Amino acid sequence: MKTYAIEKNILKHLGFMMILIVFAVNLSCKNNNEMDADAQQDSTSITDRRDIARVEPLNWWVGFKNPKLQLLVQHPDISKRTVEINYQGVSIDKVHKADSPNYLFIDLDISEDTHAGKFNIIFKKEDDQDLLYTFELKPRQKPSEDYVGFNSSDAIYLITPDRFSNGNPDNDIVESLNEKTIDRNDNYARHGGDIQGITKHLDYIEDLGFTAIWPCPLLTNDMPQGSYHGYAMTNFYEIDPRFGTLEEYLELSDSMSKKGMKLIMDQVANHCGLEHWWMKDLPFKDWINHQAHFEKNAHNSDGYRSITTNHRRTTNQDIYASNIDKKSMTEGWFVSAMPDLNQRNPFMAQYTIQNSIWWIETANLGGIRQDTYPYPDKNFMSRWAGEIMNEYPNFSIVGEEWTSNPLLIAYWQQGNPNKDGYNSNLKSPMDFAMQEKVVKGLSEEEDWGSGLIEIYRALANDFAYVKPQDLMVFPDNHDMSRIYTQLKGDITNTKMALSYILTLPRIPQIYYGTEILMNDFDKPGDHGLIRTDFPGGWDGDKVNAFTEEGLTEDQKDMQSYLKKVLNYRKTSQAIHQGKTIHFAPEDGVYVLFRIHEDETVIHIINKNDKPFELDLTRFAEIGLKGKAVTNIISNHQFFWSDNITLEDKGSVILTTKLN
Repeated sequence: MKTYAIEKNILKHLGFMMILIVFAVNLSCKNNNEMDADAQQDSTSITDRRDIARVEPLNWWVGFKNPKLQLLVQHPDISKRTVEINYQGVSIDKVHKADSPNYLFIDLDISEDTHAGKFNIIFKKEDDQDLLYTFELKPRQKPSEDYVGFNSSDAIYLITPDRFSNGNPDNDIVESLNEKTIDRNDNYARHGGDIQGITKHLDYIEDLGFTAIWPCPLLTNDMPQGSYHGYAMTNFYEIDPRFGTLEEYLELSDSMSKKGMKLIMDQVANHCGLEHWWMKDLPFKDWINHQAHFEKNAHNSDGYRSITTNHRRTTNQDIYASNIDKKSMTEGWFVSAMPDLNQRNPFMAQYTIQNSIWWIETANLGGIRQDTYPYPDKNFMSRWAGEIMNEYPNFSIVGEEWTSNPLLIAYWQQGNPNKDGYNSNLKSPMDFAMQEKVVKGLSEEEDWGSGLIEIYRALANDFAYVKPQDLMVFPDNHDMSRIYTQLKGDITNTKMALSYILTLPRIPQIYYGTEILMNDFDKPGDHGLIRTDFPGGWDGDKVNAFTEEGLTEDQKDMQSYLKKVLNYRKTSQAIHQGKTIHFAPEDGVYVLFRIHEDETVIHIINKNDKPFELDLTRFAEIGLKGKAVTNIISNHQFFWSDNITLEDKGSVILTTKLN
């Protein structure tokens, strides 16, 4: 009986415990569901608050490979507050105080399963009202792999936006900015070109045969003078209102995407403008290079506020370079109006990387052109490019290294076997060396060691490059005399330069107006004149290159010529990815072949003023004898045999592709 009673009592207690367990589980599920519902409600029913002066980046996205995000927060005495975030999947790793009490840097971790939505960042201070800032995590519009950059199949149209077309005269003057004037008679004043002007003429650019556009910087340049060029940025997260709005920039990108075109953004990691908002209150003592000197001399009337760079860019590679020369190159300011950013400061480094990613994601970019590439800290630049390419493996970045030395160009290309072990992670250096030799070779008299042999030897240097087809080549750009000026007004030589560049194993870039022989003869090399207004871009222009109204016959001919070459190039796999074979110049003639499967493109440069019979048997190894070839300019077709007569000086482009 005793045993039975004990067993009965145990069963009674077990039953009671089971009831308690079931009740607890139900209660827990109910609470969790209520908490999830509350969390979801919090993320969707947030009332936007902007109690904080500035938080950058302006927003972010879920679904990145890198879950880390660092927010720059700027507000009076913000460092005296603590920070809280209550949003599922977002946690604060660390809050950093700066040297200035008006900054905080907040390290966030965004977990893989975080949902897009808005949440409040709460800034607390005892005996003071909470400050709130509503931050948004957006859903990504497409995966990282779908951000496809430019390559050798593209042809890039470089534009100085202020000088191309004034699509919206209402934004010409913005009273809140320092430079408030428009004067088209002053080559260094603003002229009024804008984003809408580019969008308005996309059909013209596409019809010419271009597949990508690189506008010079469009971010706010609130400088007192010379702000038109865009390279002294005063806000890295804002489109200059004189160029338009962010929405107009996104409309440009969207319109280009619908045409299959790529938008390349011109960015500057090396410096900002002297009027940048943070120059009034720098967050750290080492936010910019030579900061102590600047702060000591900031109010000097003689303008001695900076220590400028020595511009000795070879110190990046020179095994004998002195430390003082290296520091002067990297830490010196580019010019006195452009403070040199210190990328060795980890917060500046992270800020710059995130800014680039923000613009790629926001504007659906098809590439970045990075200004003054060898001037910043080179280890940072490797990290910058590496983090971008890690997130966007099919993206493209081109870096400006202005040198005629192929060894220096090769050093900056990703994968180059540099003896110091440096890997830049940069896909596309700029090929200034080829540009220089094309001009020299076409300008010089033919001799054993001069003339076309210069161009031939320049291309022979491709053995130094990991991927020569990824280099960006160009006849000129916004910083050098127009190609027509460099070639002393010789139209035939200009055509030869353009046709050669457009058939090379390279990514070609052409500056706006080249198609109508724009020049700077009146003041060669003058930047303001190089960046002349494109005729027809302003209401009332007597000449309109968009419609050909008022153009000379030479201008119309060049426009037509470039259009034919570009549009053939657009569909030519031989030019995009073909094998390259060239033959050493003889008798003033230089011949280059691009070969891919059943398509062969033949480029001939002929510098003879009188008819010249070219012996084709020398090129027998190409295997063209008996095949039909077509001149892509004249459409004249003939069969490749033993010789052809070159009637005129100039370039000839032939193809075996018959349609």
